[in-house]
Amino acid sequence: MTEQAETGNVTDSLVQVRGLKKWFPVQQSFVENLLTRHKQFVRAVDGVDLDIRRGEVFGLAGESGSGKTTTGRLIVRLIEPTEGRILFDGQDLTEMGWEEMRRVRQRMQVVFQDPYASLNPRMRVGDAIGHSLLIHRLADKQEKYKRVVDMMEKVGLTPATTIYRKYPHQVSGGQRQRIVLARALIMHPDLVIADEPIAMADVSVRIMLLELMNQLKEEFNLTYLFITHDLATARYICDRIAIMYLGRIVEMGPLAALYRQPLHPYTEALLAAVPVPDPRFRRTTPMPRGEIPNPINPPPGCRFHPRCPIAEKICSETEPELSLVESEHYVACHLRTGA
Repeated sequence: MTEQAETGNVTDSLVQVRGLKKWFPVQQSFVENLLTRHKQFVRAVDGVDLDIRRGEVFGLAGESGSGKTTTGRLIVRLIEPTEGRILFDGQDLTEMGWEEMRRVRQRMQVVFQDPYASLNPRMRVGDAIGHSLLIHRLADKQEKYKRVVDMMEKVGLTPATTIYRKYPHQVSGGQRQRIVLARALIMHPDLVIADEPIAMADVSVRIMLLELMNQLKEEFNLTYLFITHDLATARYICDRIAIMYLGRIVEMGPLAALYRQPLHPYTEALLAAVPVPDPRFRRTTPMPRGEIPNPINPPPGCRFHPRCPIAEKICSETEPELSLVESEHYVACHLRTGA
């Protein structure tokens, strides 16, 4: 982010990320290791700057492979960053030891995309929700039962005493999504990383889950990082949103401004791809050509330029900085910033 962009108000930020990178080494065969000294890396996250304010829903959107989920996991240090700083409530997480990080994690919880895969199939629903209370020694077994039943009722898992004794395969997909929400909220966290939290739910229950998340946000004074590939969904819950492409943020700003006047060609393409419930509607915005490039060898300059319909020579030569264009609205595009 440019110096101009860094001058924004961050005094109310719960999370501050600066220069965040995660490069995964590409595994090579024994012969390849002998024949070459050059190591290759998948640049999943490659220089991300963002601030998440207290009490807001900050959206992180982009197509598969853009680095959204990796960014979320880095923020809670489920994986270690290659480079960069992560500040949570003023504390630098990247400098913390294991025990100190363990205490901070009580205030940071994750809702994973696939609730069935993130639940132990041999653990009853109530035990799965309350397990963290025992791990962090915040309640005994009797107190755990009371708190879990109360939380289950808050998220709509009723009758709670019956569902408490069931196993994950004995409940519906929508109920499993509520279970992982309850498991995250039982710790009364400050920050919830919601990674595609409704992607596995039926369309008929998605709006109910979004309304539930909004209701719980107000009740528990939560801050969300809402990770999604669906801009239609983000529109109903996010306050601000950042668009990621190939490991970098290409546009960021208030939701209303970004939807009303998208500045980056990639954002324009994502918004144009949102389905419209009108059979007479015909798209006029050209779709990006080709596929997302290889993150091992990203293209020089702007990473979107091989697919961009308005790219010029400078786009393939110089990488654009994320620059402030208007109030809180940033974009990384030479042709939209006049750089």
